[in-house]
Amino acid sequence: MKMKFWALALGMLMLTPRFAKADEGMWLLSLIGKNYSDMQEKGFKLTADDIYNINQSCIKDAIVGLGNAGSPFWHFCTAEIVSDKGLLTTNHHCGYGQIQEHSTVEHDYLRDGFWAYSMEEELPNPGLTASILVRMEDVTAEVLAALNDNMSEAERNKAIAEVSKQISEKAKQGTNYEAAVKNMFNGNQFFLFVHNIYKDVRLVGAPPSSMGKFGGDTDNWMWPRHTADFSMFRIYTAPDGTPAEYSKDNVPLKPKHHLPVNIKGVEQNDFAMIMGFPGTTDRFVSSYGLEEIIDITNKLRYEIRTQKINVWKAAMEADQAVKIKYASKYASCSNYWKYSNEQNKALKALNTVGVKQEIEKRYNEWAKGQDAKYQNVLSEIERMVAARKPYMSARTYLAEGLLSGPELPMFALNMSIGIESLAKLPEGSDEAKAAKERLLKEIKTFYKDYDQALEEKTIATMYAYVYKNIEAEYCPEFLAEINKKYKGDFTKYVQDAFKKSVFANEAAIMKFLEKPNAKKIIKDPMVLAGAESYQAYIAVAKKIKTAAPDMEKMQRLFVYGLLDMNGDKAIAPDANSTIRCTYGNCLPYEPRDGVYYSYYTTLDGVMEKEDPTNSEFIVPAKLKELWMAKDYGRYANAKGELPTCFITNNDITGGNSGSPVMNAEGHLIGLAFDGNSEAMSGDIDFEENMQRCINLDVRYMLFIIDKFAGAKNLINEMTIIE
Repeated sequence: MKMKFWALALGMLMLTPRFAKADEGMWLLSLIGKNYSDMQEKGFKLTADDIYNINQSCIKDAIVGLGNAGSPFWHFCTAEIVSDKGLLTTNHHCGYGQIQEHSTVEHDYLRDGFWAYSMEEELPNPGLTASILVRMEDVTAEVLAALNDNMSEAERNKAIAEVSKQISEKAKQGTNYEAAVKNMFNGNQFFLFVHNIYKDVRLVGAPPSSMGKFGGDTDNWMWPRHTADFSMFRIYTAPDGTPAEYSKDNVPLKPKHHLPVNIKGVEQNDFAMIMGFPGTTDRFVSSYGLEEIIDITNKLRYEIRTQKINVWKAAMEADQAVKIKYASKYASCSNYWKYSNEQNKALKALNTVGVKQEIEKRYNEWAKGQDAKYQNVLSEIERMVAARKPYMSARTYLAEGLLSGPELPMFALNMSIGIESLAKLPEGSDEAKAAKERLLKEIKTFYKDYDQALEEKTIATMYAYVYKNIEAEYCPEFLAEINKKYKGDFTKYVQDAFKKSVFANEAAIMKFLEKPNAKKIIKDPMVLAGAESYQAYIAVAKKIKTAAPDMEKMQRLFVYGLLDMNGDKAIAPDANSTIRCTYGNCLPYEPRDGVYYSYYTTLDGVMEKEDPTNSEFIVPAKLKELWMAKDYGRYANAKGELPTCFITNNDITGGNSGSPVMNAEGHLIGLAFDGNSEAMSGDIDFEENMQRCINLDVRYMLFIIDKFAGAKNLINEMTIIE
C-alpha cells in the first residue's frame, strides 16, 4: 500500500539534504554544514559555525537585507557591516533611490557624489530598513501536519497561512524581532526566519554616478566591467540597542560581527563565498513554462519598455532637473529591460529548453512507477500553458504598457479611493484630519519626482503602442474610444485629458483638496483611465486562472518528483529573498571561440573606455589625475595596477546586489553587483562553464573613499587587513 503523499513528502524532506557541485546552489545557512567538506576542497579555512551559529557571533550577523517598511521581509538588495559602528557597504545602484531622494539641482549627489565626513552629516532615509537574521528553523513537519491530500489549493494555502502565522507569532513573543515562515521547493518544505529589522538607516557616502554607474546600460550585464558600484550607509538604534524609527537621540549600531576588509588581493582560483538575500529564481520551471517566458514575458517586456525608455531617456538628457527626478525610476525600468533581452539570447544560445526537455523525459520515466497523480503532471502543465497563452500576452501588454508604463493614471485611481473615503468622514474630525495628512504625504512624494510634460508624452506613447499591438479582444474599451474620437492622435487625447484632470500637476490636486468633491473625482479622465486599465487587467487575470486552475498544484507535484528522482543529488531551493550562501572560486572564462576573458580588470580599462561625448563613459577629472600620477597608495596590486573588478563562479541573482564577496577567512574582498550576459539563463538553469558573478574589488572602493573623496574618517573606522 502506498504512503499518503504528505507523509511521504515529510519523510523525504527529513532525510539528509541533497547537495550538488559547489558552483551551483544558493544554500540555506542552517544546512551549510553538509557542504563543509566540499567547501574545504575549494579552499575554505573557517568552520560551518563561523558562518551560521545562533549562540555566538558569526558571519551571518554581518549580513544585512535592505528593504522597506511596507514589506520588510522582501529585500531588494544586500549590504554588509564593515565596522563596529554599524557602517554598511552595498552597491551604488542599491542606494540609488536614496541618493536621488536627497539630490536637488543645487546639490546633485547623483552627479557629484556624497560623503559624510562626520556622523552628524549622515542623511536619514525614512522607510528604508535593514534586516539581520537572528535564526532560522525547519518547520516543515509542523506545517505539513496541518495539511492533507483532500484539500483544494485554496484550502491548502489558507491552512498554510494560518499555521505559519501561529509559528511566527510564537517566535516573536517577548522579543523585538520580526518572523515569517517561507516555503521552499514550491510548497514542499517550510522554514521559519527570525530577523532584527532596523528602521533608522542613514546615507554615509557614494561616488558620482559617472563612477558608480560607469558604463550605464551599455555595460550592464557585461564583462569586462570597470564600475565603482558601491555606496555606504549606517544603521542606528535606540540608545538601548533596539530597532527604532529615526531620532536624533539614536546611536550607531553595535553589531555582533563586522567583516574585516582585506586588501591583499584576489588571485585566480582563490576561494570566494557570497552571502546575501537573492530575490527569485525559477529553476524548476517546465520547458512549456520556459517557452512562455521566452516568447511572451521576456520578449514583450523588452519591446514595451523600449517605448518608455526612449521617451524618458530623451527627456532626461535634455533637462537636468528631469534627469534627477527620473534617475532612480529609469534605472529600475532599464535594468530588467536589458535583462529580458539578454536572458532570451542566453536561453536560446544554451538550448535551455532542450535541457528542460531532457529532465522531463527522466521525470516521465520516474512517474511510471508512481501514483497516477504524478503521471499526468507534465501533460497537464503543457495543456494549461497552451490554454492561457493568449491571456498571458494580453496581461503583459496591460501590466507593462498601462499599469506600470505611465505613472499618473494608477496614482490618480489610488488617490480617488482615498479622496472618496475622506469625503465620507465628518468634516474637521480627527479621522478626517489624519486621512487628509496621509493623502498630502502621498501627493508630496509622488509629485516630487514627476514632470507633467514627460508624463503626457509617456501616456500618449504607451497608450498608442498598446492599442496597436494588443489583441482587440482584450483591448480596454477606453483605448478604442480614444482612437476613434481622436482619429488615432493619442497626443491630442492626453492634452485634453490633462486640461480637465485635477491630477495633472501638484498645484491642481492641492487646489482640489481645499474643497474635495467625491462625485467629480470619479469622472476625472486620469481616474477613469486608471480604473479601466485595472479592470481590463483583472479580467484577463481571471481568464488565466480559469485556463490554468491547477498550475500551482501541478508545479508542486512536479518539483516533489524532481527531488525524489534525483536521490542524493544536491538541489538547492529556488531563491525567495531569504538569506543564502554560495561558494566557488575566482575564475576567467571563454565565452566563445577565440575569446578569453581575464578574471580581473584595472583602472587602465576605465581610461580606455573614456568618452566625453557619451554620458555613460565620462571620467571625473580628479580620477584621471590620480590615474595619470599612478597615485594608488596601498591599494595597487603587485604589478602596480589598481584593480577595479573581478569575477567568480558564484551562483547569485537579483537581491544579491551588494552582497559581500569573502575570501577563505571570511574577509571582505569584493561586492557582488552583476552577472554576465552569456549566462543570463542562470535564474532558470545554472550554466557551470560560463556563469560568472561580477564583483567590485574592495581595493578600488577603498581607493575612491581614501584618495578620491578624502573620507579618512571612514577608512579609519574599518578593520583593514594588508
